[in-house]
Amino acid sequence: MSDDKKDGSGKIIFKWWRTHLGNRDTSSAARALAARLNRSQGPLEVLAEPALHALARALDLRDAVRYADRLVRIAQVLAGVREHVPARLAQRLGAGEPPPMSTLRFQRLMRADDDDLATALRRALPMVDRACNVAALGADLYFWGEKTRTAWCFDYFGAPAPNSSQFEKSNQFEEEDA
Repeated sequence: MSDDKKDGSGKIIFKWWRTHLGNRDTSSAARALAARLNRSQGPLEVLAEPALHALARALDLRDAVRYADRLVRIAQVLAGVREHVPARLAQRLGAGEPPPMSTLRFQRLMRADDDDLATALRRALPMVDRACNVAALGADLYFWGEKTRTAWCFDYFGAPAPNSSQFEKSNQFEEEDA
């Protein structure tokens, strides 16, 4: 996955959030949708929301059934976000002394399987006043995997993540030494 594709998906998800959930202070429809998503007991309740299908169309998903679990996770977690700020969620969870989320709890979050991830993130949002970078969170949820978890670890601890060219150089030196 290229960073451009992730950034593009993040922008689409942010626009969807801003339209359907972000204006809860002035829109009763946004408040009602957020409440339904927060109360949902399972994926079918979320999938029955027309707004979710607007997101699938915006992301140009031709096989929405294949991506249904990702769409549900995005909608459920973003229903808990009240404010868009520049900082990524993992950065906010690890900022400060002590950080809003303990290291042990963050480690459990990183080990959460796909079924428990949305619940864990929804529980983490109040720790940062329900504010984070919506585009980054949406893209991370859409492309969730080892690469994303790794980036979250660096964000949480406030360390710059090494880029792939640094990894290639270190592997090259290891091969030459062998």
